[in-house]
Order: sequence, then C-alpha cells, then structure tokens
Amino acid sequence: MSRRAVILSAVPVSTALCRYVQPGDFVVACDAGYRNAERLDLRPDLIVGDFDSAPQPKTEHDTIVLPHVKDDTDTQYAAHWLLEHGYDEITLLGALGGARLEHTLANLATGLYLAKNGVNVLLANERSELRYLVPGRELILQRRDWKYLSLFPMEGRLTGVCIRGAFYPLENAVLTADYPLGVSNEFIADTAQLQCSGGCGLVVLTRDDA
Repeated sequence: MSRRAVILSAVPVSTALCRYVQPGDFVVACDAGYRNAERLDLRPDLIVGDFDSAPQPKTEHDTIVLPHVKDDTDTQYAAHWLLEHGYDEITLLGALGGARLEHTLANLATGLYLAKNGVNVLLANERSELRYLVPGRELILQRRDWKYLSLFPMEGRLTGVCIRGAFYPLENAVLTADYPLGVSNEFIADTAQLQCSGGCGLVVLTRDDA
C-alpha cells in the first residue's frame, strides 16, 4: 500500500489547495510552511526548519530544528526524511512561486530527487500541477480542466520521448534543455500518455489563461 505525505513549504497558498490533502496523509511543514498548515486547517505531524523565514513556533508538534549553515534546504531535508521513512507518494504545496525564484528552482530539484528514487511526486499551486517523467515509467495524465501540457528536460537531454493524446504528438523524439520544443502542447483526448527512455523530464499542466 502506498504511503502518502504532504510537504508544506513557505509560499502562501489558498484554501483551495486542501483538495490535494487526503485523510491519513503525513504532513510535514517546512519552516514558514507551518503558516500554510494553519491556512489549510492541517495539523502538521512534523515541523522542520532553521526558522530563518519565520520564528520557530511554540508547539507540541514534533519539530526538527536545523542549523542555518547546511547543504540541504528545509524542503530537501523533509524530502530526504520522508524517503528514509518509506513514503512513496509525496505532494509539495507552497513550493512554487513567491518572491524567491531560486527556491522554486531548488524545489524542482528536490522533486526530481524524489522521482529518481521511485517516489510518485506532485507539485501544485492554484493554476498548475507538475510531475516528473522518468525512464521505464509511463505517465498517464487526465485532461480534466487542463488547457496546456508542457514537457521540459531536467538533465540536458530527454530521449525516446513519446507523447500521445496531444495536439503535437512525439515518437522516439529527443528534447534538449536549450530548445523548448515541449512547451504549451494541448490535450486532444481524455488522457495523454508520456514515456521516455533516457533522462528525466518535468511535466507541467496549466489551466487556461481565461
């Protein structure tokens, strides 16, 4: 049985993101992410951080205080902790956007770390969902209310790319990091199927601009 967890990072979220949390999910709040737990009316099972973005909360929740000088971001530490404790389905909220672009990029790297270690990863905000495409694992996406489907290489080259069920299909294609061929595709069926044979890709689903 899958073990699910939610990581709450520091970018403020709306209550609409409650839809990504299921009963029984293990909730980790990273630094100021505990404020997102309050917004979503969630009780964190664990709080981790060096608390440079917000004061350390006075709480009875389990808390891991990290040093300010470290290699891991707070979110990366939480991801590593969850992986070590056997969680194989992890959703990151509050990890996209905000004033610190470098933290969004760092969180995308954290998601890639989890995906390459066999975790089913989802990053979400109010308008988008992000997933990872890895070799040997077909990704099936539901159309629902998504307008755009984009695919970007995360490691230089993404090889053996197949996209079916989209306006711009691909068969055994190569995507490179210096040319955004995979941006702004669109669904033409109820589902789209993506595969690759080498490298890792970032898949972005986006709602219509209207």
